[in-house]
Amino acid sequence: MSAKKPAIIVISSHVVRGTVGNRAAAFALELLGFPVWIVPTVTLPWHPGHGPADRIVPPSDQFDQLMSDLIQSPWLGEVGAVLSGYLGGEQQVAPVARLVRAVKQRNPQALYALDPVIGDTTETGEGRLYVSEAQAGSMRDHLVQLADLATPNPFELGWLTGHGVPDSQEKLRDAGRQMDVPQILATSAPALMAGHIGNLLMLNEADRQRAHLAEHRIASGPPNGMGDLAAALMVGNLLDSNNPVDALQKSSASLYEVMALAARGRSDELPLEASIGSIIRPHTSVLARTLMPLKD
Repeated sequence: MSAKKPAIIVISSHVVRGTVGNRAAAFALELLGFPVWIVPTVTLPWHPGHGPADRIVPPSDQFDQLMSDLIQSPWLGEVGAVLSGYLGGEQQVAPVARLVRAVKQRNPQALYALDPVIGDTTETGEGRLYVSEAQAGSMRDHLVQLADLATPNPFELGWLTGHGVPDSQEKLRDAGRQMDVPQILATSAPALMAGHIGNLLMLNEADRQRAHLAEHRIASGPPNGMGDLAAALMVGNLLDSNNPVDALQKSSASLYEVMALAARGRSDELPLEASIGSIIRPHTSVLARTLMPLKD
């Protein structure tokens, strides 16, 4: 029998219909063999991209008490990672930070992965926040400093570092050097080959940055939830291999296969129930190119 894997706390949105937020993240991590503790930050009937919907956000005192209960639980030592995604409001930032610090105190080797779900780039190439500026600023000021891994899209990376929207690998890497996080996975990054899209992994060390780019063909119309899935896959694969480049390659291969399946089926949601093999053991070969160091 293989050794028991650590538990992972996933803190994100919950939808009744669909595969975004903790629905995507928890499913992928459980397929990879990890016990998952799920903390809903907001409950919706479906992804807002499908149309207006009421949202249920837990009262701040109840959310804070839930975090306190988890911190005081006798099972906190089982936790090997925390992944936070979409938050329901600024009032949730401080309790999340408190839980992360408690997990790290109990298990100094525990990983905190921040998926800073605050905004995206529009079709015109401009960026927009879809949370309040106060919430985005609070996440920047209180969660980034705790993160061992961050998984922003280009707009999020630019906003968090004050770089605007980085539209090239060099600009992404410049922004990444300004973000005090050891490992950064920039999703939806520019690729070297036409018709491809990349995942750019930046490893920030004391005096240098190492960067690796994994790219795959673009599948038309990727559904919502790819960012949530990317963050979860990177966390799970990183815990399994302890090798960031291997985790990048396997995660990118899985993402491409899930995206391609959704495109073939013209699905408006990630077809995770049909993607079990792609998540556990993808067949696509995705190589990670090592990029030249940036000039100062």
